[in-house]
Amino acid sequence: MPDFLVKLYELPDSGPVIDELQSQGVNVRRAMAYEKCQVLKWVEDTFGDGWAGECDVSFSSRPISCFIATENKRIIGFACYETTAKDFFGPIGVSEHFRDRGIGKALLLSCLHAMSHIGYAYAVIGGVESAGFYKKVAGAIEIPGSSPGIYRDRLK
Repeated sequence: MPDFLVKLYELPDSGPVIDELQSQGVNVRRAMAYEKCQVLKWVEDTFGDGWAGECDVSFSSRPISCFIATENKRIIGFACYETTAKDFFGPIGVSEHFRDRGIGKALLLSCLHAMSHIGYAYAVIGGVESAGFYKKVAGAIEIPGSSPGIYRDRLK
């Protein structure tokens, strides 16, 4: 799976999608330290221990480099940045029942804008399986020769 690159200086505004979700009762925000155990348990239960391990790293950053989507005070999605490597986006996941509502888009843009605010001009998305989403939302382009990338020789 190849890596992709996103120009952070040409990102679409995240405000409209976040406002639309909020009008539907979905909040997208940065995770808080006191939520770490709940977030990690949800990520592990929903997406496995690999993503939970990466998400765990996000709670060591200041500010925390994890955004969550919630509905009725329950987690329904998450996204992180700078977990596997500096300037890397990911992982990202939304509960199956809540997909196709713009939640992934809001989480992706929230993280990418946060990366831009800390000074990056570009972001790397490692090991992309579904390129269409990243191309459509953020204008991501494939990095030639990037497969298998940083995720080679993974433990089973």
